[in-house]
Amino acid sequence: MNRSRPQDVYYGNLRPWSRRTMSTSLLPPWPYCADGADPATDPVGCRGIHVSGYTTCLAHLADADRNTYLAGLTPGARIDHRGTTFTESLLDALLGALRDPVTGNPNLGDAWFESATFKGDAWFESATFKGDAWFESAVFKRDAWFESAVFKRDAWFESAVFEGDAGFELAVFEGDAGFDSAVFKGDAWFRSAVFERAAWFWSAVFKGGAEFRSAVFERGAEFRSAVFERVAGFRSAVFKGDAGFVSAVFEGDAWFDSAVFERVAEFGSAAFKGDAGFESAVFEGDAWFRSAAFEGGAGFVSAVFEGDAWFDSATFIEADNVGPLVCAGRVVLSGANFGGPVTLSFVACRLECRRTRWSSTAEIRLRYATVDFAHAVFEYPLTIAAEPDPFVLIDGRQLAEDPFSSAPGPWVRVVSLRGVDAAHLVLSDLDLSRCLFAGTVHLDQLRLEGACTFDTAPPAAWRRWPPVRFTERRILAEEHHWRASQPGAVRGWNAAVLGAGRTGPLQLAPVYRALRKAFEDGMHEPGAADFYYAEMEMRRHADDIPRSERGLLTAYWALSGYGLRASRTLAWLGAAMLLTIVLLMAFGLAQDTPKQTATGTVPADGGKVTFEIDKDDPQNPTGNRFTGERLEKALNVTLNSVVFRSSGQDLTTAGTYIEMTSRLTEPVLLGLVVLAIRNRVKR
Repeated sequence: MNRSRPQDVYYGNLRPWSRRTMSTSLLPPWPYCADGADPATDPVGCRGIHVSGYTTCLAHLADADRNTYLAGLTPGARIDHRGTTFTESLLDALLGALRDPVTGNPNLGDAWFESATFKGDAWFESATFKGDAWFESAVFKRDAWFESAVFKRDAWFESAVFEGDAGFELAVFEGDAGFDSAVFKGDAWFRSAVFERAAWFWSAVFKGGAEFRSAVFERGAEFRSAVFERVAGFRSAVFKGDAGFVSAVFEGDAWFDSAVFERVAEFGSAAFKGDAGFESAVFEGDAWFRSAAFEGGAGFVSAVFEGDAWFDSATFIEADNVGPLVCAGRVVLSGANFGGPVTLSFVACRLECRRTRWSSTAEIRLRYATVDFAHAVFEYPLTIAAEPDPFVLIDGRQLAEDPFSSAPGPWVRVVSLRGVDAAHLVLSDLDLSRCLFAGTVHLDQLRLEGACTFDTAPPAAWRRWPPVRFTERRILAEEHHWRASQPGAVRGWNAAVLGAGRTGPLQLAPVYRALRKAFEDGMHEPGAADFYYAEMEMRRHADDIPRSERGLLTAYWALSGYGLRASRTLAWLGAAMLLTIVLLMAFGLAQDTPKQTATGTVPADGGKVTFEIDKDDPQNPTGNRFTGERLEKALNVTLNSVVFRSSGQDLTTAGTYIEMTSRLTEPVLLGLVVLAIRNRVKR
């Protein structure tokens, strides 16, 4: 009876929705043998299909009729033995009738063994199925051997039950291979098997070991919702199409060492209850481990991801090391959970850890990566560090970094720490020039080690009016963005800061204050000075401070750069001294040095003589006031004023007030110079 199979309909990586399912009726949908039927206990009896020309199945056919039927078979003949029960000798007789006299191997056309039962070992070794092979719902009571078998067209083992071992080593599936819902109670051997088209293992159950070492999947391989109760071995397997292990359950260890995934590898929602080994695996397309659960080790040593590696919402319960691995794209750990102490070692283009949760200590060691750590949650010490040299493997070899061979350097850049509680965070040797800090909690407890670098102001940038020169200092990316958005901003401020939003001086002032304290606690006074300067700048530009306070801060900034710009204060001191000298020469020094005079009376009787000694008031200068002599005197008065000393010079009334003003302002400016220098050299 010729039965056609519905056309498969594909939707991307999805399983064909039109896959035929077995009828659940008690009565087979074919003319059946009914041998041994009993209305009370078994109303159906034998379910074997009638042999063509007879009214019984092959198992219950009379010996003479069976011999006649078998004698009429030729290699490549179409056979239909659905529901038939085979003993080992009966199967051998059937396959013997189909043997090719040249090769000595069974040669079958369309082969229908749907719902058949094989009581003994089923030996299909080196058999060739030139047509479709149907073993749906078949039951193999003992071992089933299909080693080196060749399936020229589709092979369907859906819902088949293998109670012994199932051997498909070196088998070649030239058409689709369907093992959906198949149950392998013994070991399943697919070593070096070749699947030239789609391989379907949806909801398959492997109760024994599953060995797919060196298997080749040239089209899609779907293991969605499959269950591996013991070891699953895919070492050196090659997946040339999409590999789907969505919702698969690996109750034992799963080994994909040296496996090659040439297209998408999907392990979404997969559960690895034992160790998961992907050592030296190569993912040429994207790899999806979204919502996967790793209850044991997660071994990705030397794994190479040429696309993106998605581990978002994955759970790592006991994985102590992940990597070192190489990813030419993104490693996405957003929403992932780490239950124990773990070390992550990545050579990647980008690492995304948004809302990642760490329940124990962790260390993230990176090369080349750009890190987004926004809203990550951790209550134990966590270190993010740049690795200066290539990672060294256990055997002493260096990890190959071929995708980054032309990269400029192994620098690691952090782009966001927003929403992070930094009380237990340690950053080492990182580029923080584009990092967003606004919204970080306990930022004052952040530990910065090694050479952590920040962005700087545009070098030697001038603005014409009002005249402003931005001297070099450490600066945050948010301030870059804010200044670039201001009217009349000079060139050099970076406006393209992703995620900076509307952050302004009001939000940045406490951020700079917290970073200043973090630098002070780390005994890094020059860095703390930069952030103090930035904090004062944000306060000066904030909209919520009174005008009087803003004026005071502006004066403080203009005079000394908040006590941090020695050159600026020296300039003001020099200007003040020059002005003092000019004023003294013009108005403060007397025309001539007043001489003392004595006046008195001489008594006529020759008695005691009394004299009154006085000094004339200094006279305002006239004539040429700017002479060398007067310059020397004015300089003497000015220099003494700087150090709170009186010059002893005779000054006019105006000169006295000029000296008083000088003795008040210039020592203050000198003190600011000393303070600025101290802030730059203090350790």
